[in-house]
Amino acid sequence: MTPDADDRAPYPTEDLAADPFRSAPPAANAHARTRRCGPFTVVEVIGEIDLATATLVAEHLDAATAKPESDVLVDLRRVDFFDCSGLRVLCRAETRVRDRGGRLRIVSDAPRIRRLLGGAGLLGRFAPLSAIPGEGGDST
Repeated sequence: MTPDADDRAPYPTEDLAADPFRSAPPAANAHARTRRCGPFTVVEVIGEIDLATATLVAEHLDAATAKPESDVLVDLRRVDFFDCSGLRVLCRAETRVRDRGGRLRIVSDAPRIRRLLGGAGLLGRFAPLSAIPGEGGDST
């Protein structure tokens, strides 16, 4: 099984979204919020992301990747724990946005996130930026 084998599998939040092309992002929750930063849609992920909380992140990523040619940044700098449930949500969102002509990148300066991505064989797919472009730090 490849890391992106289940990327296209339906995720429970798809059934919850009445209008996937809505202009307003979902309401912020304890683990995710969405904001605009210049040309980017930034999904800030917070706390522990696991099987119990991944759907809260997926709700924001579904909305952020629904429009054509979206440029999405997933900010993982405030994440304390991130497991394979979070990786699955990221892979699915990256596939969705790529299929719509956009791109998804992650922002993280944490060595544990880099190790997790490397161990899962996803470092090439998600080479982390150290900061949000235009907010200081890495501008690539």
